[in-house]
Amino acid sequence: MSIQSLTVNQFRNLDYANINFAPSLNLIVGDNGSGKSSLLESVFFLGHGKSFRTNKIENLIQSEKDHFVVSAKDDQNHQLGVQRGKQGEIQIRINGDSKFRLSDLAKHVAVQVITPETFRLFFGGPKERRKFVDLGLFHVEHSFVGVWREFKKVLLQRNACLRQRIVGQQLDYYNQLFCQQSEIIAKVRSDYIERLANELNKWLAIIMPDLADNIALQYQRGWSKSRQLHELLAEHNEREIKYGYSLFGAHKFDVQFSFNRQPVEQVLSRGQQKLFLMALTIAQANLIFESQQIAPIILIDDIGAELDQHSRAVLAKAIGKLTCQLFITAIEKNALEAMLPEQQNYKMFHVKHGVVTEITQGEKHE
Repeated sequence: MSIQSLTVNQFRNLDYANINFAPSLNLIVGDNGSGKSSLLESVFFLGHGKSFRTNKIENLIQSEKDHFVVSAKDDQNHQLGVQRGKQGEIQIRINGDSKFRLSDLAKHVAVQVITPETFRLFFGGPKERRKFVDLGLFHVEHSFVGVWREFKKVLLQRNACLRQRIVGQQLDYYNQLFCQQSEIIAKVRSDYIERLANELNKWLAIIMPDLADNIALQYQRGWSKSRQLHELLAEHNEREIKYGYSLFGAHKFDVQFSFNRQPVEQVLSRGQQKLFLMALTIAQANLIFESQQIAPIILIDDIGAELDQHSRAVLAKAIGKLTCQLFITAIEKNALEAMLPEQQNYKMFHVKHGVVTEITQGEKHE
């Protein structure tokens, strides 16, 4: 899908904005604090029901206001909207109907984001990588949501038994379910990681051709590949009771990114790491498109950071091969020059003090 028009009310420093976007490429310039990142954040919120910058809803709502609204019309003429209040109340509308949940909204809007915070995929621990992989699975493997929901219920029950030091038939029952569902989820994730790795190789060959052959993804399912899960649970039963939670299982999976068998963050430069993140995000976006035939939206915040002109030109070549809508921000317009397509099928916007204006061809901005 693509967003034809976006309306934002009382979101961060965007008091009110109503913008018509290009279906493919949208470039946004503005000083730090102008509101350009807030614009991307509002699009992200529409697809995820949360921010990529903060966990506190009150930080998204303008002071002295009690809620914000983000709504959009897509290329299929669907009207999508979300309203959040300071007390956590939420209202979601799809084509005027309010009987929907965030997961329903996410099915319409598949949003991937690359920001300075995306480097947490390397440095933020397994939790960040789990979020990234499971986001892709949510859109690509439709059965995953139900399976994962059932697993989490069993995980909660098993952890409750461990905390309460319950043994015997009750723990045995949850152990059996826990092992069965962990195996199912591990297989689904393993298959997805294999697909993602194959897709990633295609984009690395375009974006990082000199390094592509030495980069690898390694999936770790959450327990030793040489051991059965039920054996580990029996062996570490006393430890798990001591800690009060499950030490092994599908909830502990991880994905490692390596260059010549070393973590990429220890070998690649900051710019190379960002190019890798771009390739990884594009690969996942492409899998979503192939699975759903719904083009995802990619948000890239501050394209000028860590990337020189040559790297931006290489990235532009990759972007030209995508079937999706992109929103790219930069502080300076010249940082976007390498991204401009030969065809005039893009739009450029300037944001200043929370006001968004479209820049016409050849127009200068202050």
